[in-house]
Amino acid sequence: MSEKSIIVENLTCRFGNLVAVDHINFDVGQGEIIGFLGPNGAGKTTTVKMLTGQLRPQEGRALLLGYDVARETGKVKSQIGICFEQTNLYEQMSALDNLNLFAELFGVNGFDGVSLLKRVGLAGREKDKVGNYSKGMKQRLMIARALVNKPQILFLDEPTSGLDPVSSEAIDNIILEERQRGATVFLTTHDMWEADKLSDRVAFMNQGKIAALDTPRNLKQKYGRRNLIAEIAGADGRLVKKEIGMDSPAAAGEVGALFQQGKVLTLHSEEATLEDIFIQVTGRRLTE
Repeated sequence: MSEKSIIVENLTCRFGNLVAVDHINFDVGQGEIIGFLGPNGAGKTTTVKMLTGQLRPQEGRALLLGYDVARETGKVKSQIGICFEQTNLYEQMSALDNLNLFAELFGVNGFDGVSLLKRVGLAGREKDKVGNYSKGMKQRLMIARALVNKPQILFLDEPTSGLDPVSSEAIDNIILEERQRGATVFLTTHDMWEADKLSDRVAFMNQGKIAALDTPRNLKQKYGRRNLIAEIAGADGRLVKKEIGMDSPAAAGEVGALFQQGKVLTLHSEEATLEDIFIQVTGRRLTE
């Protein structure tokens, strides 16, 4: 990915004496999914609001598709899609009318709202009032609305928070489809599993700063510890669990000794999660 959809330089935002986002720097390639992980209050949403022109930074700048967001906000907004955790739909209107309204605001010609609703799993419910939708259905409609203008950059703020597994998987699949289309996806979340599954790279946001930024695999290799977990039936019939560090020079000998000492019932590898890595890097949990 040679082209950069997002370039952030020294971006800073303060609310009184609180530095919500503290001189952060990063870039995002075209067609890349970047996951921003951090607990509530870490600065994730404030970062998104600056990147989408809703907040003006006190210092630094953000370039989206080559445009300075603070100076060329209109040009940026026509090329991006935004989906926030809190729904802000017109609930007395139908889903189709919601999408048609936004298509008109964006000046999208030949818009096919029915096909877009089918894509997000709302086929057959196009003319139902949004107020009668479940939370998962509303979230799918929010995603659909963010896709009305076929954005080059898609901002998703906790898109699957509180949803059932079926709705979450449907939204995850749409995110991957958008990446396949060539869109850049900026995903803010505290869900480590979702970020690990979807993201090309993840950033750890903590107290307004980026504590780490790399691929999930590289972060695990750098900070994580790989283990083998064995369950053994002891001589007295009790189940005993043994943990062996895979990176230890003595690992092979320890595994061999386990098979000699008792009946090994299960043996599987276990690597550090992004939650484990986040705690190691920041000293905090993602779900605080």
